[in-house]
Amino acid sequence: MMSSTEYRASLDDGRRVFFGGERVADVRTHEVIGPCADIVAASYDLISERYPDGSPFTLTPRSLEDLRAANDAIRPLGIMTLLTYASMMAMSTAASRIGEAAPNSEYPERIRGMLEEFRERDVRFAQCITDAKGDRRLPPGKQSDPDAYTRVVRRSAEGVWIRGAKLHITGASLAHELMVIPTKAMKPGEEDYAIACCVPVGSEGVTIVDTSTAPSRAEVPESPFSSHDSFPEAMVIFEDVFVPNDRIMLDGDIGFASIFAHSLGLWERVAGLTHMVDDADLLVGLAHLIAEANGLLKVSHINQKISDLIMHATMLRASLEAALGHGSQGHDGTVFPNELYTNAGKYFGASSWHPMVQKVQEIAGGSVITAPTRADMDNPEIGPAVKQHMAGATGDGEYRARLFHAIKDLTAGNFGGWKAVTKVQGGGGLYAQRIVTRKHFDLDAARDAALAATGLSVPPPVADTP
Repeated sequence: MMSSTEYRASLDDGRRVFFGGERVADVRTHEVIGPCADIVAASYDLISERYPDGSPFTLTPRSLEDLRAANDAIRPLGIMTLLTYASMMAMSTAASRIGEAAPNSEYPERIRGMLEEFRERDVRFAQCITDAKGDRRLPPGKQSDPDAYTRVVRRSAEGVWIRGAKLHITGASLAHELMVIPTKAMKPGEEDYAIACCVPVGSEGVTIVDTSTAPSRAEVPESPFSSHDSFPEAMVIFEDVFVPNDRIMLDGDIGFASIFAHSLGLWERVAGLTHMVDDADLLVGLAHLIAEANGLLKVSHINQKISDLIMHATMLRASLEAALGHGSQGHDGTVFPNELYTNAGKYFGASSWHPMVQKVQEIAGGSVITAPTRADMDNPEIGPAVKQHMAGATGDGEYRARLFHAIKDLTAGNFGGWKAVTKVQGGGGLYAQRIVTRKHFDLDAARDAALAATGLSVPPPVADTP
């Protein structure tokens, strides 16, 4: 396995990264990106310490026990570990599904060979999925700019050259490999857009344009969540990047284009559901603590809101348990989370995040966004008065102020805004989860049950619409 020192050294590969309109000389020492690199490096040491015989999250699950063990293993290891696990499992899932649909295809064996290499090197992934898309009314082949979707612009016996851009790419500047996959199904005439491949971050022609919700150094004391979990988000631009054949997972086969997005969607959503469970528990805990600090624990409507938060957290956990406990096995032995429970749980968590956040903010009050800072409380001239007037039922003004700032960080600041958007958009929007949930729900059984319960026979045919 890679060490933290080796990880840091691996980032010195000539990668082309911009932040705030300026070229980043070294991501390891950059004011915003550097602390994130430190977090990833620390995760390597944590993995080595906990799993000296190898990282369990990089192994393909062959049983429900393996699936749960991997899910439990990645939870405390940070977002780059999660992205890597989801990427590798998406590749494994795509290989399985392509192999089942086309037994003679060369792609499954090539993908498995790449996975073996990546596991041996212990690399970290970023997922390049969403294209710029240009005019959303038009498909890839009819855009005025043919590069609105990432495409192959040239082919040779050795490989292909790709051009385009991918948006919303978490951690690209801290990864080793960019997993580039189609964002949607492709139709005849769009073969050049049916490209899936892995591209080293330092490849010639790759440019990463980073943004971040990370707090400034002055804000770190009030930012217990974002100071650890805010990773750079990027636009990744491909300007005629060469991809050798052994890095290509799909080229021109439009019938398989959607398999990659669907495969990644499954693993992204179960990972998203896992984090929603953890975040829901956090909301319950923060709501209870601030209600206690405010002296409101015995107020009925406050307890009602906390109970609603508990119900929300419990239903999410039940969805995750169902997703992991009712998985299915592919033809090659790979075990997948249950698609019905994964998508329904992810939809429930994403659609209810805003109402649950509102309950926490109602319990806490306006000081979520107006509480004085730690620096104010540390100032000998004003600190004593600030602490005096921030004191609540506990009599500790600093404690109560820190709770307010924690709630702001998670729900109302820059990071809170990132959470609000990614809860809905991560792993595909709510519409995508509705489609997949309906696809896997046994509607025929529900119809039969309703017919039996009402004593009716098979419905008569419906007349065609005039």
